[in-house]
Formats: sequence, structure tokens, C-alpha cells
Amino acid sequence: MLRFVIIAAVAAVFLPVKDALLVNMTKNLKVVVSSNDYPESGLEVLREHFTVVQSPYSHFGEEGATTNKEELLKLVPGSSALVWVTHHPITKELLDTAGPQLKMVATVSAGYNHCNVPELKARGIKLANTPNVLSSAVAEVAVGLILGAARRFTENLEQVRRGVWEISFDKGLGQDIRDSTVGIVGLGGIGQATVKRLSGFEVGKFLYTGHREKPEAKALNAEFTTLDNLLQQSDFIVLAVPLTDETRHMINSTTLGKMKKNAILINVGRGDLVDQDALYEALKNKNIYAAGLDVTTPEPLPKDHKLLTLPNLFVLPHIGSATVRTRNDMAVLAANNVINGLTGKPLITPVLP
Repeated sequence: MLRFVIIAAVAAVFLPVKDALLVNMTKNLKVVVSSNDYPESGLEVLREHFTVVQSPYSHFGEEGATTNKEELLKLVPGSSALVWVTHHPITKELLDTAGPQLKMVATVSAGYNHCNVPELKARGIKLANTPNVLSSAVAEVAVGLILGAARRFTENLEQVRRGVWEISFDKGLGQDIRDSTVGIVGLGGIGQATVKRLSGFEVGKFLYTGHREKPEAKALNAEFTTLDNLLQQSDFIVLAVPLTDETRHMINSTTLGKMKKNAILINVGRGDLVDQDALYEALKNKNIYAAGLDVTTPEPLPKDHKLLTLPNLFVLPHIGSATVRTRNDMAVLAANNVINGLTGKPLITPVLP
């Protein structure tokens, strides 16, 4: 018995010492955080294990495209990991500048089309993203876009700003969600969360499409179908798929032409899922009823862009995951992926393990 107690006591002491030694071994590893707005919650996790270097600049907008791009080329040499807080692309120039010791990229986003996956794979660099933790927040915005587009928020808010309300029993009428058919293109985490939130709106039918049927669809009362059938039947079409070569401009003049006249298109995926010129023509000519976009190409959309002249378009500035809780969850997940990636453990949410 005494022997057992001694062994247990030694083990209890040894495990924290082992963890401490591991931290000491990784403290000399440099991790570069690409933007000044990465949450403190993620920085705290990283600083416990690594030497963290954070850019003092934002990696969005004009500052990100110019000043911060130059700053990162100065910061990345010798880095073991990059925490990528942006949708700006990871270029070969950046990877060359970082050097051969770069082992890990953690993008603080669900999408990773900006991460140059073929180049990272060719160099043997691990890649992780932050899916799932943002599904609820993005789904809430999807529902908001549905309401905004269906109830003509763009037109009605303009009336409020002008101080001239066109109050009439038969003017400004929108579309009902009740008894409608909602088509989800991509029944992943965001698509499933959107269906759950819409269930209380008394939707008549949920359709979804993708590469294969999803086991989760049965509990959601969602019916698997082809993309063509979904486009032809749906009153609301929600795009919740990643941007790939296959999905780029999946909404174009041909697919828009298959939609109902009262159809409302919602995009919470990526801007390039939609051919915006074709969407403009469809909305302008009232071939479809309306659209709601949280993502566009480019971002930000210029204030004089032709899409913004349309009364039947409701646009938000890519705020899908923009809640305090969600951004903190994303930051901590990215940080823990870096820890695992640089200490030989499996990535939590791997893209390239």
C-alpha cells in the first residue's frame, strides 16, 4: 500500500513537471499573429507556450492590403506558425519569406479558400480552421437576411431616413416565411443551425443539396434533392457552402434562371459563390424577388457599386461571426490548434493534418 502511495505521489509531481518542460521547450518557437484585432483570449493561450509576435496593424481593408502586408513580410521570418486573422491570401512570397521552419497555419475562419492549400500541402505545412464554433452566429445572420430581404428592409429603411412613409394597405408588401419552401445549399454546421432557427417560423418544407445525404437531416425534417430541383422549388435559397473551384459562381445567369419569380437568395458563404453581374440583372429585371448578402466581392463593396442601387437587395458587411462570444471561441480554437500542431498532437479541426 505504501509503495502505491509513493508511486502516485511521484506521478502527481512528475506530470506538471513534464508539462512545464514541454512549455519551456516550445517557448523559443515564434508564432506570428497577423492582425492587431485578434482577441486577448487567444493571445493568452498562445503566450503560455510560445513567443508571440503580433502585427500592430489591421489586416483588413486598405491598411491590410498595403501597410500590414509589408509589416508581415518583416515579421514572419523564423516563425513556426501563423495565426491568420484575415481573408487576404497567403502567398508564396509570404511562405518563402517565413522560411522552411514554418510548420503550421491556423486561419481564424471557417473558410480557407484564401490559404493557398496546394502550396501549403506541397510544403508539408499543417492547416487548421475554426468551423462549428461560428455556426450559431452565422445562422442568426442568415435568418436576419431572410427577414430583411423578404420584408423589404432596404426600401423601408430608406423611407424612414427620408421621413416619408408610404403607408398603405397594399404597398411595401413582403413575402412570408410561413408555409414556404427553404432550400439549403450545404447542410453543414451553418446550414443545420439555420434550419433549426427557421423551424419556429412554420416553414412548409426544407430541402438541401450537397455531395451526399447527411444523417443529421432526418431529425431536421430536411429532404435531400438535386441542386436543380432545389432551385426550382425553393422560395428561399440559402448558400452555406465553402468556396471551391466547384462552387465558384454556382449562382449564375443559368441557375438564377431556374429560380421562381418570388425566390429570395441568401448568401452567408463567400462572395464568389455568386456571379454578381448576373445577380444584378436578375434583381433589376425582377426575375427573382430579392437577395440578402453578408458576403460580397470585393469586401468592402464600393459605395457606388451597382448592386447598392437596387431596392430589392439587403446587404450586411460580413458580420456573420461578429459576436463577442463567437470571436473569442474562434480565437481560442485557433490557438489550441497551433499548440497541438507544434507539439505533435492531432489538430482539433484539421484541413491539412
